[in-house]
Amino acid sequence: QLQVVESGGGLVQPGGSLRLSCAASGFSLGIYAIGWFRQAPGKEREGISCIGGGNSNTYYADSVKGRFTISKENAKNTVYLQMSSLKPEDTAVYYCAASRRFYCSRIVREYNYWGQGTQVTVSS
Repeated sequence: QLQVVESGGGLVQPGGSLRLSCAASGFSLGIYAIGWFRQAPGKEREGISCIGGGNSNTYYADSVKGRFTISKENAKNTVYLQMSSLKPEDTAVYYCAASRRFYCSRIVREYNYWGQGTQVTVSS
């Protein structure tokens, strides 16, 4: 059974850091793309970062570029999203998702398997 599970969310002060994890099971990250998405209350889900199968490509939304870093640990079949210089507007539920496509994108409908989400709250 293909599955992705997020962890690592929480409450952090502005300017702080968090690392989110996306653990994959039932498939190899070597051939699947993984995307990170977020959804704030009343807003659409948006793609903020992704990494292609075999690290073929990466993507960062302008809103997170230079602050977030996506990486992959093949031995653990896990993708990470290191988030730094967090702002209140980063507050959202963060989701990871897997796509059968080799190259990743920010497009929600291209992803086939979704995690349950993890809450990130940036507040003083």
